[in-house]
Amino acid sequence: MRIAIIGAGMCGLTTAWNLQKKGHDVTIFEKESIPGGLASGFREPQWENYVEKFYHHWFKTDTALMQLMKELDLFPEVEFKKPTTVMFYNGKFYPFDSIPAAILYPGLGYGINKIRFGFIGLYLKLTKNWKSLEKFTAESWMTKYAGAAVYHSMWEPMMVGKFGEQYAHQVNMAWLWARIYSRTTQLGTYRGGMQSFFSAFTAKLRERGVNILFNSAIRSVSKNGEIDLIVETEDQTSHFDRVIITTSPKSFLDLVPEITGSYRDQLQSLKSIGAVVLVVSLKRPLSPKDYYWYNLPKNAGFPFLALVEHTNFVPSSKFHGETIIYAGDYLESEHEYFSLSERDLLQRFIPGFQKINPEFSADWILNCWKFSTYYAQPIPFLNHSANIPDVKTPIRGLYFASMSHIYPWDRGTNYSVELANLLSSVI
Repeated sequence: MRIAIIGAGMCGLTTAWNLQKKGHDVTIFEKESIPGGLASGFREPQWENYVEKFYHHWFKTDTALMQLMKELDLFPEVEFKKPTTVMFYNGKFYPFDSIPAAILYPGLGYGINKIRFGFIGLYLKLTKNWKSLEKFTAESWMTKYAGAAVYHSMWEPMMVGKFGEQYAHQVNMAWLWARIYSRTTQLGTYRGGMQSFFSAFTAKLRERGVNILFNSAIRSVSKNGEIDLIVETEDQTSHFDRVIITTSPKSFLDLVPEITGSYRDQLQSLKSIGAVVLVVSLKRPLSPKDYYWYNLPKNAGFPFLALVEHTNFVPSSKFHGETIIYAGDYLESEHEYFSLSERDLLQRFIPGFQKINPEFSADWILNCWKFSTYYAQPIPFLNHSANIPDVKTPIRGLYFASMSHIYPWDRGTNYSVELANLLSSVI
């Protein structure tokens, strides 16, 4: 069959890989000039490595992704390390990436709170019955079983930071289970950065005969009778037997106005939140203790949810000696951060850098880059599995796969690979 895939992110590329192995004629359309989607990166002339526009890493438990890496013969380029994650409590930062660290973390209190935290963490690591958990909000379930003190100290700041006050108290427990169940303290990356991986992946696809068209924004996808589908760009109109769209739900509906009825209603009911990330290069390290990931509660006055010192994971020698940090937040689409220039946003963030390191000075800053997206985190309400649309749309031969389909798992390239494997099996 002639198959079109719209989007050269991880799901689109993996689906193309799977389908070309079956002997299909595959064309990928990508509106950007590079592959990778939200995991794509950029590189300054003096840098050896790429930097992701939105921070990305892999986990030891990412089995679908690691299997694909081995199939692509790229697994030797994967590196795993164990950088330090810290929590903010009462004006100080405390490591929180091991059992001993959790025992010493004062934010959980003492005695029964830490015992309950330990037992609940163990239960969530062992159970696979996530369907029963989606009947409850994370707040109600954690408050009942882990205790109110543990929830308000440990999980509530993350939930509010991730989903905002409007949605944090409505997110179901299956989503939080997935984060605890699947994640590891060892984090992985690709030598040279994620963009190096996507470049290697696209090269292998082209070697296999996959046609990849960059700078090819799609105007529309439509039916052509009962036989084939038409994909229209600014430059050409092409006919295909199957079309797979890997965009956000909103973009999908914009591309395919013929989709009506309950399927359109289902997609329009899905809610999500956006993200704004500022990448900053510095003359010297920000962290005084080589910390990598800072979890920052909104009620502590930080102007961002998380700060990530990338060069405490990938050495600064890969970036011409520069320190690379990310400051990011999940935000509703109307938030002013989306409209601020990168320099204006930087001025908003500088006080936050100074809270992390009081010695920080604006003259440490070499450069900054702002990246934003309105579709960064789907919001899973109670019994959310019933809200996930089928990858098969009402239009014959047209399929849709998005970040919203990977529930209960949180965003991640590993789950994009799993989704691609599912798509490939039903086409």
